[in-house]
Amino acid sequence: MSKESRIESSNKLPDKILDDMKSYCKEEKLSSAKEKQLLEAVNKEYMKSSFEPGEAIGIISAQSISEPATQMTMRTFHFAGSVGIRVTLGLPRLIEIFDAKKEPSTTMMSLYLKKKFNDKTHAEKIAEKITEKTLRNFVTSISIDLTNKKIKIKLKKLKKSKKNDIILKLKKKFKRYKILVRGDILNVESDEKELTIKDLQKLKKKMLDACVSGIPKITNTIIMKEGNDWVIKTLGSNLSKVILLKEVDVNKSYTNNIHELASVLGIEAARNAIIRETKTTMQQQALDIDVRHVLLVADIMTFTGNIAPIGRYGVAGKKSSILTRAGFEETMKHLVRASVRQEEDNFNAIFDNVMVNQQVPVGTGMFELISRLGEE
Repeated sequence: MSKESRIESSNKLPDKILDDMKSYCKEEKLSSAKEKQLLEAVNKEYMKSSFEPGEAIGIISAQSISEPATQMTMRTFHFAGSVGIRVTLGLPRLIEIFDAKKEPSTTMMSLYLKKKFNDKTHAEKIAEKITEKTLRNFVTSISIDLTNKKIKIKLKKLKKSKKNDIILKLKKKFKRYKILVRGDILNVESDEKELTIKDLQKLKKKMLDACVSGIPKITNTIIMKEGNDWVIKTLGSNLSKVILLKEVDVNKSYTNNIHELASVLGIEAARNAIIRETKTTMQQQALDIDVRHVLLVADIMTFTGNIAPIGRYGVAGKKSSILTRAGFEETMKHLVRASVRQEEDNFNAIFDNVMVNQQVPVGTGMFELISRLGEE
């Protein structure tokens, strides 16, 4: 039997694995004996990786993740770099991932640079360029003129191009107000109406907090060397703006904000982020979990096209079984709502059958066996 026919004759393996094996055997020029050994080894691993029809893989996955998670440190933080960016680790980070929080407690990006810009000098320049700077970074003094009802801002000594850029951005952000420039002094007043003291106080705070340089939301940056790559780690995230920079390698750059990834790169990228963040969090605590359990959870959280948390407002709260929903949280709410809507529970899930002491529809309980005795 030829190599190709031997590989094709294995009906246990999917076509993709068979195709990969053909390519590998061809590249490595394996002998018939070596090819037979490879086929047996792959078949053995594949059968070990598969599960029986009717196996309760959801419960197994939940237990396989939650049991090691009880060994995790309850409150763990890591200070990254000399500037002391506090990174959330351990159980708090795991809760953030599975609760699908809109904003993680520490939002960070890892920006990789293209080959042309992959050196310390370029990394420092890019980090400086993208770090958000508000107007307060360029001001020596700011005061409210109560007599003329306007704000006076005195800028630091800046290059003419930098000063013009700041003034242009302020005029764009505060179109409702007139900004008059006299040397390093800016006078801000209203065209429409006379401003009250309260209005002036609010305007003063808004102007001081206005981003006039860098990328909004990126409040701090540190530069680290990982292997041969110079990586810019940021506190704060703005992926949609960062990927437009010509120096940044879009294919390798990454943010830990899962919702931002979903909005910028799509739901598949968010699914991969859930897997990556969960695995990384577990590995940091020296916990080893089969990746298939994490894959299943990520699939459940994202299969609708949106990121759903594991909880009462997400996966658990949208179960079709009334008793399953009631058994998780907010029991009275689910039972009352089901009775008002005249909903029925078909007892197709595990939890509701356990509650009423019926056979669970998993394994051998998935089907009914009818014996016809006395018939020829």
